[in-house]
Parts: sequence; C-alpha cells; structure tokens
Amino acid sequence: MTSADIRDNITGVVLVGGKSRRMGQDKAFLKVNGVAIFERIVELFRESFPRILLVGDREERFAGYNLAIVPDIYPGSALGGVYTGLCQAETDYVFVSSCDLPFPNRELLRYLCTLRNGYDAVVPLTEHGYEPLFALYAKSCLEPIRELLESGNYCAFAYYPQVNARYVTAEELARFDRDGRAFMNVNTPEDFAKITGEISG
Repeated sequence: MTSADIRDNITGVVLVGGKSRRMGQDKAFLKVNGVAIFERIVELFRESFPRILLVGDREERFAGYNLAIVPDIYPGSALGGVYTGLCQAETDYVFVSSCDLPFPNRELLRYLCTLRNGYDAVVPLTEHGYEPLFALYAKSCLEPIRELLESGNYCAFAYYPQVNARYVTAEELARFDRDGRAFMNVNTPEDFAKITGEISG
C-alpha cells in the first residue's frame, strides 16, 4: 500500500483534554530532546494524514498551531475523546493518539493503517494489554462507544467485543517498535525522569 493510500480517508486525532494532575504540569508541552511531546505527535500526523483534529478543552494552549480543536462531547475520559473525534471527522476512519507519547512511531502508525480494510478498529495488543490510544477506529464504532458512555462506563476498550477489531500482536509490533519505546507514555514526574535519563544515558 502506498503512502497516498495510507493517508486516504483517515483523520489524525490527538486527544489533548487531560488535566495532567499526576504530572503537575501540562505534559503535552514537556520537551524531549528539545521538542514538546505534543509537537512530536503533530509532526508525525502532518506527515501521515491530510487532516488533523485536536479534541479537548483549553484551546488557547494550542494557539499558533493552525489546527482545528473541538471540545469533548462527553468530557472527562479518553473514550469520550475518541467518540468526539469520530463524530467530528469527515473521514470514515480516525487514527487516535494521546498527547503524552514522546516516541510516536512512524512505521508502526503506517502499518496499523494498512490493516484497516474490513475492520472497525485496529488496536495494538502488547504484553501489557491493549493500547487504545495509538490505534485506528472506524465510524462504525460510534454507536457502541456512545452506548458505553451513556451507561457511565468510560473504559477505553470495553466495547471491543462488539466491533470487528484487528488486534496487532506483540510479535507484529516488534518488527516496527524495535527499541520498545512506541507506547511509553508520561503520566508522572518519575515517568518523565526515566525517559529523559534513558536519552541522556
């Protein structure tokens, strides 16, 4: 599948609604090797998709990036962010990323996108479990997600049994995530110190 095929009919959605309470500062703008984590994700998305959408609140944080930002329809959870991105996207698919992945992996993203035909979701499945916030979703996920949100269940993957999901195994992922960093995220100062320590070490 060519690069143009990968880009076709997918909107890149970055979830930016988290409060970063455990971090104590806005983790989207923590810098790794001099570049904000959020900017690393946006750079990859600009290369990969013709459309990018930010989902979350406090839109003033992203002034100057020339990106569309929409508030959560169901505030307060990553699942609500996925739902909002699917609702607002003009494409049949969205590729979702949280804003706290310092090493978003280009090859892995493109591989996940190539698997989408015939599936409602393409989700990495590592030894630690599902990675729902670096994954691809179709509009057909909207109703199962809405039902979950309306029931008060905000688990980001509880609806997977109701859709036709393609789980990408750890063995497949390892072909692209050779350094094991693709799904590292930053939730606490300790997480950030570990990441920056590994880089400088």
